[in-house]
Amino acid sequence: MTERAMMTATAVECAAGLLADARLARTRFASLPADCRPPDEAAAYAVQDALHRRLGAAGLGALAGHKIGCTTAVMQRFLNIANPCAGGVFASTVQHGHGTFRHADFLHVGVECEIAVRLAKPLPASGAPYDRDGIAAAVDACMAAIEVVDDRYEDYRSLDTPTLIADDFFNAALVLADPVESWSELDLARVSGRMTINGGEVGTGSGGDILGHPLEALAWLANALAARGRSLAAGEFVLLGSVVQTRWVEAGDLVEVEIEGLGRASCRFS
Repeated sequence: MTERAMMTATAVECAAGLLADARLARTRFASLPADCRPPDEAAAYAVQDALHRRLGAAGLGALAGHKIGCTTAVMQRFLNIANPCAGGVFASTVQHGHGTFRHADFLHVGVECEIAVRLAKPLPASGAPYDRDGIAAAVDACMAAIEVVDDRYEDYRSLDTPTLIADDFFNAALVLADPVESWSELDLARVSGRMTINGGEVGTGSGGDILGHPLEALAWLANALAARGRSLAAGEFVLLGSVVQTRWVEAGDLVEVEIEGLGRASCRFS
């Protein structure tokens, strides 16, 4: 019997319920009990699916897209996780252009400088395996983005990777820049990105930092979902990873990101 089979449907729902309760109550999360802790990443995504159903029913609504974490060396070093990890993004948490957030609505809020894509065509599970050249035709726009992350944990470094995956890998909100439909004229591996807080630069990176090319991350997600019998849908967006290490912010901070050729996004924490 595999470890994945050892996590029963009851255990999956127990883990999802504990994670949902903590997130909705905005209380710091310590750990999952051993009897409902996902033993591997496959089980973690089953818990994540159950968590999405609970959070959606509790008022967050439908998912609008996906995020991928740990696709750059800077983030892999920061979190000590060597492989990409995915999470969901709820439509109700997405803002456009300039976002405004209440600092008090988060437990320990941070920001990341991202490249995002929007899909014009689905990437069905039946089409896997995908590579970056094969998926390019499905992308109708790219854009700069700010992922707003929340350290919801008593000590995230003490948590195992499957637990972090189950809880959407820190995702809390998102600000998308205006979509750039002429993105194919750019060399995405060479575009530069920078993030400032209150006008001061806090980090830079390039598209090539994301698995060598940003669309490699999209192919990874399409293939990972296909392995679970899932597909990427037309109209969904995907955050491909942060080219700058997570920066924690204070009340009143103004955050701005710019990706060369892909626009700017900003947000303030009131």
